[in-house]
Amino acid sequence: MAETENQTFDTWTEQGERLYRAWVRLSSSKVSLLGFGMLLVVILCAVFAPELAPYPGDAAGANHFDQAGEPPSTEHYFGTDMNGRDIFSRVLFGARSSLTMGILVLSIAIPVGTSLGLVAGYVGGKTNAIIMRTVDMFLAVPATLLALAVTAIIGPTLTNEMLAISIAWWPWFARLVQGEVQSVKEESFVEASESLGASKFHVMFKEILPNIMAPVTVKATIDMGFVILIGASLGFLGLGAQPPTPDWGVMIAQGRANLTTAWWIATFPGLAISFTVLGLNLIGDGLRDVLDVEEQL
Repeated sequence: MAETENQTFDTWTEQGERLYRAWVRLSSSKVSLLGFGMLLVVILCAVFAPELAPYPGDAAGANHFDQAGEPPSTEHYFGTDMNGRDIFSRVLFGARSSLTMGILVLSIAIPVGTSLGLVAGYVGGKTNAIIMRTVDMFLAVPATLLALAVTAIIGPTLTNEMLAISIAWWPWFARLVQGEVQSVKEESFVEASESLGASKFHVMFKEILPNIMAPVTVKATIDMGFVILIGASLGFLGLGAQPPTPDWGVMIAQGRANLTTAWWIATFPGLAISFTVLGLNLIGDGLRDVLDVEEQL
């Protein structure tokens, strides 16, 4: 018993040292730290939007037509839209829907895609062929187009938008995990576990999965930015969140007709999207370097 406890302690110590070394390497990258700082700003804006927004009622759909189309000023930092609503307040609240979308979509896509990829890569044979041919069918259609088609069928709401993007996104994780499993399933630690009579479930989820989480983590970080971008695209096309919801894509769509006379209506939501996606990509690049993940995501 004492020997087992010592082995467990040594394992946790080794993992702690590995995480510490990874953090040292990550913190030494100014680009990665910039990405974390940018993401932190977006998270704080989303969490404290009611306190930071000077006109929180404008995010709920209040209209002030006597203040329509006002340019940026000390009273309205980002100006107002054609309904007189404060754009700065709506951009802050829009961070909530964008981050929620990214988190929920990946919360669905990662477990589904990872589980199917594990089964396909480890079991092989007909199971692998069936799963991967299904994946190929989904990947044959661009993710944005597939999400657009699904949303058009089930209805344009924020919830349906998240579901549609999830349906389009899980195959990418299935393909990534299947390839990683095939490269590690012949390793000695897998053979040792099998020789001791471990079940396939144990081998897949207890032995293989922890050893392939690095590329999954990097891909999830980078993909969150792409999910937010696709969500904004669907909102722009009217197939996502519906007005007066403060969604960045919807705000850009509402401001495109006034680009020459009221450029700020569409510009600031667009900058918010660019800022968030750039931050997530910088973090993903830093994690790729720290975790020594190959350029295959």
